[in-house]
Amino acid sequence: MCGVRTVWDTVGDGEFFCPGCGGDRNYRHLTGRHRFTVLGLPLLPRGSAGPVVECAACRGHFPTDVLDRPTTTRFSAMLREAVHTVTLAVLTAGGTTSRTVLETAAATVRDAGLDDCTQEQLFTIVEALAADAGQDGGGDPAAEACGAALAIELHEVLKPLAPHLAVPGRETVLLQGARIALADGPYSQAEREVLTTVGSALQLCPADTTKLLEAARTPS
Repeated sequence: MCGVRTVWDTVGDGEFFCPGCGGDRNYRHLTGRHRFTVLGLPLLPRGSAGPVVECAACRGHFPTDVLDRPTTTRFSAMLREAVHTVTLAVLTAGGTTSRTVLETAAATVRDAGLDDCTQEQLFTIVEALAADAGQDGGGDPAAEACGAALAIELHEVLKPLAPHLAVPGRETVLLQGARIALADGPYSQAEREVLTTVGSALQLCPADTTKLLEAARTPS
């Protein structure tokens, strides 16, 4: 006879990662109003409801903070961008004169999903970055070209990714950069500084970053 009914209004929509379905789905962003009903007829207001996110597939309702999690598609793009940026940072720090380093770098980026990446492309980008930074080819490749600008770029790309990536995944991104740096021999000071910045941006503690960089030097 009597009850409370919720009337929902759609205030937005889009795509999100549905925790109920376990995949990317469309959603509606809803706000609602509770109504006291008699015989199914809404009579008196009983406060507001929501806001909530409703999955278009399973119809589940979730708190709006689920929208903070990237979709699978977006997460994959973020990871590809992270690996590409770390690769460029390490190459800029260590230079591009070693064919082995370029081969390792290009393979790393392709493995991350950028299938058309080539050694020539990476070489061209790093040279352009160096030119933009005013490099004349005669100094330390990292000290001038990477500096503060590179640190900012690494943090801008890696920090949004880190909360959504498990610790082993964050360690993998760091180790990929380490293997590129080690492809032509021990770390240079500039390469170590860049990799330390990568660890910081990935929210790894300094001690763990140091252990990982040392472990990467030992063939398994």
